[in-house]
Amino acid sequence: MPNAENTFINRDITRIASELVKQAAQFQAAILADVAGRRGTLHGRIKPVSSTMKVAGPAITVEVRPGDNLAIHVALAIAKPGDVIVVDGKGDISCALIGEIMTTQAAASGIAGIIIDGAVRDADSLSVNGFPVFSAGLNPCGPTKSVAGRVNFPVSVAGAAIQPGDLVIGDIDGVVVLPREEVPSLIEMAQKKLDFEIGRIAAIRDGDLRAPWLEKALHTAGMLADGETL
Repeated sequence: MPNAENTFINRDITRIASELVKQAAQFQAAILADVAGRRGTLHGRIKPVSSTMKVAGPAITVEVRPGDNLAIHVALAIAKPGDVIVVDGKGDISCALIGEIMTTQAAASGIAGIIIDGAVRDADSLSVNGFPVFSAGLNPCGPTKSVAGRVNFPVSVAGAAIQPGDLVIGDIDGVVVLPREEVPSLIEMAQKKLDFEIGRIAAIRDGDLRAPWLEKALHTAGMLADGETL
């Protein structure tokens, strides 16, 4: 009789294509968040351990009970090179869920980075070795390894809904997650937005200081009467 489907570990996921990851990684998380309708961003408590850290790749999703990292060890074991492990740690920062040993393992396995809505530790080492780690905080207390979690199922991490294989982009501004099927069109929109912003910054430096959309927005909001100008 065949084994029942594992309700804790899903090894079979569809990942965002590596070429799309490379294209999307050229853009700031902020640009991608804007063209995605300002959705998919993780709460601002999720920050890189070092300001220079950047990450991009398909999501390996993990759900854990606060203070327990057993399921993260599973994710480290089944993740493929280029994956980003994204952990729903419930925002708990009473115990660190990873530190230097686990990030060393992740880097050696070719994993692109780890994002945790929870605490990490060994921040000095993590900052120096450069492996991208984003977390909600720091705590020297270590985790337990005894509570069942789930790997590669839909999760909600720091306010963002994430499916396994979705595209994760992180930098100094924070983290945005893009639905896998929407990435090609969002990349096109991101390039157009970037081109516009480059042009707008150049115009400001040339003396065109006022945003071209401002007066229309003020009239629409009722801050200026008909015929009135700023």
